[in-house]
Amino acid sequence: MKTTPFTEKHIALGAKMHEFAGYDMPIEYSGIIDEHMTVVNGVGVFDVSHMGEFWVKGPNALAFLQSVTSNDVSVLPLGKAQYTCFPNEQGGIVDDLLVYHYEDEKYLLVVNAANIDKDWNWCVSHNAVGAELQNSSDNMAQLAIQGPKAKEVLQTLTSVNLDEIAYYAFRTGDFAGEKEVIISNTGYTGAGGFEIYFYPEAADKIWNAIFEAGKDAGIKPIGLGARDTLRLEMGFCLYGNDLSDTTSPLEAGLGWITKFAEGKNFTARAILEKQKAEGIQR
Repeated sequence: MKTTPFTEKHIALGAKMHEFAGYDMPIEYSGIIDEHMTVVNGVGVFDVSHMGEFWVKGPNALAFLQSVTSNDVSVLPLGKAQYTCFPNEQGGIVDDLLVYHYEDEKYLLVVNAANIDKDWNWCVSHNAVGAELQNSSDNMAQLAIQGPKAKEVLQTLTSVNLDEIAYYAFRTGDFAGEKEVIISNTGYTGAGGFEIYFYPEAADKIWNAIFEAGKDAGIKPIGLGARDTLRLEMGFCLYGNDLSDTTSPLEAGLGWITKFAEGKNFTARAILEKQKAEGIQR
């Protein structure tokens, strides 16, 4: 099984470990209900370093993303993130993902851990416009710090004003003494908070700093079990459960991320437009 930079910490903390998407991941520590309520009422930390990250760069980056994703990337401002999906040729979903508009002509895609290879092959094989693609999944660690107390805990570790990062926006700056950390007001819990992206070499330092800063707030590590109950409570989709290669975005209730903008000729657009016009059967 693959590991994340935090696997040894999970084991040392007594986490119940299990294989997930090829990784040795923590399912629970103190119990799913306790962890769920910790996030709802306080602050919890999820290791989500198993997620995949692809860079899309160059003058054709936007054209590429417009051709392979369902949402309209042309309206995504710098410093903002967008939820979207890769439709397949039949109108099903290859994967759902986040697109970050990082710099001019530079975007970061965050994809599901179980689909990293599948998504990478999909992007490479559908790159008809010559965008520069880079798979950085093994060179990026990620933690999600979620809950109503997340902001006050994290603010002590960065000079970036977290109040100025709106929902689905991000900033890159210093964090726990590390530079170029992406601090994103996103998450998969419905409880609010931030997701941070950094180099794996900084993992120990950042983990320790967060837990020290959150001591008085009752911070706890949270496993994938509570991550699932939290996303379910919020109504967020899970690939392989609510989304699949044979489920269309419209059937999954994701019509709001399926944009038929002028000039946006993405995969299976005609099929999905027909579904929208005629109404879905499932």
